[in-house]
Amino acid sequence: MRGVANKGLLPEDALRLGLAASRTFGGKIAIGRDTRRSGEMLARALSAGAASGGADVVDLGVLPTPGVAALASRLSASAAAVISASHNPFPDNGIKFFSGEGRKLAPDEEAEIEGLLEPESLRPTGSEVGSVEVLDDAVQNYAEYVLGRLHPSAEGTKVLLDCANGAAYEVAPLVFGELDVDLTLRGVEPTGTNINDGCGSTHVDELDASGHDVAFAFDGDADRVLAVDEGGNVVDGDRIIAILARDMKERGILNGGVVVTVMSNLGFFKAMESLRLPYEVTDVGDRHVAEAMGRLGASIGGEQSGHVILSEHVTTGDGIVTALALLDVMVRSGKPLSELATVMEKYPQTLMNVRVDEPGAAKAIAASESVVLAVSEAEKLLGEEGRVLLRPSGTEPVVRVMVEHEDESVCREVCEEVSRVVAGAGEEKA
Repeated sequence: MRGVANKGLLPEDALRLGLAASRTFGGKIAIGRDTRRSGEMLARALSAGAASGGADVVDLGVLPTPGVAALASRLSASAAAVISASHNPFPDNGIKFFSGEGRKLAPDEEAEIEGLLEPESLRPTGSEVGSVEVLDDAVQNYAEYVLGRLHPSAEGTKVLLDCANGAAYEVAPLVFGELDVDLTLRGVEPTGTNINDGCGSTHVDELDASGHDVAFAFDGDADRVLAVDEGGNVVDGDRIIAILARDMKERGILNGGVVVTVMSNLGFFKAMESLRLPYEVTDVGDRHVAEAMGRLGASIGGEQSGHVILSEHVTTGDGIVTALALLDVMVRSGKPLSELATVMEKYPQTLMNVRVDEPGAAKAIAASESVVLAVSEAEKLLGEEGRVLLRPSGTEPVVRVMVEHEDESVCREVCEEVSRVVAGAGEEKA
């Protein structure tokens, strides 16, 4: 569930969802949240619903999404819930669930919860009513969990952290402080209304990393991270994955190849081919990445947005773990991040969103004869030095047209032409 808190997402919705979750999972449910003003309101409603259904709730307070997932198994919880809208602006909020092992739920499990939202049934009474317990040391527990997996010898390295005034504001400084790095902090003063506001990974282009070896920018719930090198250049998720994958191969610990989505830059795929690293491409979404990684036994996967899964350490994307892993490569190699980032060349990319009448029409328009022909002609023009990708949105009345090519002007021209044909097909359908 996601929407504007107290409008599209009500406390009543959270209560019903908590009750449905208790009937689905039973046992113990861990609940964490980010720093949004509406987070505590929704957390209390979700907790009340779960306890009303007989589940025992452990309130983890403000904690990154991957922290909630990680502590679920340590607490022997049957499930975990996170109240966050990630990189969205502060009026929004959302509720998502993980299994007791800290993994995203399968579609049938989500459907089971949804199926229990409406029907009412007898609720437990007396001693069968669930309890709500606050875990005061959740931040410390998660910090210990992370440092028990990655602890780079980075003493004296100049590091800037931008915590987006979000869920990482307390735990990220705690973790990096244990490394004895020369630490500068930004976005660590949440007010409940300033999450992602001019800070964090959604505003990484504005992050001044002058005088630092590396800067890390998290999103609101800290399951993503982007980096900035010592020269002020942004290192996105594609480059982070490429750096880490190459390092794993060199150390002989890369299993199952690399998993990324169709939105990864063409330069990433060429780099993987040059390094002779096998890769699999999925549809957009960390769920698809995680599913493919599980099937392949892959060590690493993720998205251009900075959502990276390192299966040796975590079950879901974890911005802090990813930042530590990248810092570890820097200190072991003795190379600055700018040099490590040359592992791949980033091709110019143009993305255009073509609006259509209805969300349901997007798929039909993308498959129409004129659009298929336009894409075919574009692919011939781009050759092996480019590609075109059409993605009809399932939630918005939009067809996304993405073109990549080594020549930026060609990239833009081809994208405009294909978008024009898509728009024309949309008018014909209307």
